[in-house]
Amino acid sequence: MTGHLPLAVTMGEPAGIGGELSLKVWQVQRARSANAGRAFFTLDDPARLAALAVRLNLDVPLREIAAPDEAADVFASALPVLPVRLAKSAIPGQPDPANAAATLEAIERAAGFALAGSIAGLVTNPIQKKTLQDAGFRHPGHTEYLSELAGGVDVAMMLACPQLRVVPVTIHLSLADAVRVLDGNAIERAGRITARGLADLFGIERPRLAVAALNPHAGEQGAMGDEERRVIAPAIAALQAAGIDARGPAPADTLFHAGARGGYDAALCMYHDQALIPIKTIDFAGGVNVTLGLPFVRTSPDHGTALDIAGTGRADPTSLLAAIDMADDMARRRSN
Repeated sequence: MTGHLPLAVTMGEPAGIGGELSLKVWQVQRARSANAGRAFFTLDDPARLAALAVRLNLDVPLREIAAPDEAADVFASALPVLPVRLAKSAIPGQPDPANAAATLEAIERAAGFALAGSIAGLVTNPIQKKTLQDAGFRHPGHTEYLSELAGGVDVAMMLACPQLRVVPVTIHLSLADAVRVLDGNAIERAGRITARGLADLFGIERPRLAVAALNPHAGEQGAMGDEERRVIAPAIAALQAAGIDARGPAPADTLFHAGARGGYDAALCMYHDQALIPIKTIDFAGGVNVTLGLPFVRTSPDHGTALDIAGTGRADPTSLLAAIDMADDMARRRSN
């Protein structure tokens, strides 16, 4: 039963704020009552975390574990660490491609535990994509990599906070490329994955999807672009024909205010920033990245590696804590 399984938290970029966040979140979880929250362990280098705890004056005892099933017994008294050794000592704020293999190993092992059913889900600390790509990593980010690790399943990226859920149809592309590749199949695919994810992970029996327009004023009847009529509207019609409550295309400049948000459960957005700007404006610290379509639960904080403040003690653990809590909630729902 997932109710008795721990969550796995990956190290993320070793030179970023992931380690600090893991240490701080364990302190928060320890301070909660015994029944509020789920045990987790981190896949990380114990020496790195120990040095970081000393540097930041964080009272976090660490204990190495050999398998996920040891985490629950350890968690009350120490942060369980399943060792993933770095090739070189991490210097805060200075990513090193030499440590890319360890960063990816942590993700791969966590995904393997999830596929084997030995954890309730995984929570990924932020990675520095350029550093990984300099070391040969060929994926745009976590979402695409986890899809491959899960056997090539069809996935979508959702950003969620209590007030808003958004799904970008195109993700890690330049704006010019996003407009060029946008097509009805991609919109329909994202809508289907989103509707299924809202039902399975969020318990929403009849999900309502709002579909954003691409152009200003939803194209102004073709005066400002014809993608709404030519691409987006047919995809909405296909989703409706499949029994999904999808509406739009809606002008993006009126889609995200408080009154509009009450009319849908998630918004499909046509490109990355159309989705991320509103959610980061509404809840910058508490947003959570969720991968829909995987055969396991995966969440992540909705922020980057914050290299500029790494090692300073200023990292805010709110988003990682929200990601852990959301993963716990989803795991409980899936186990029922």
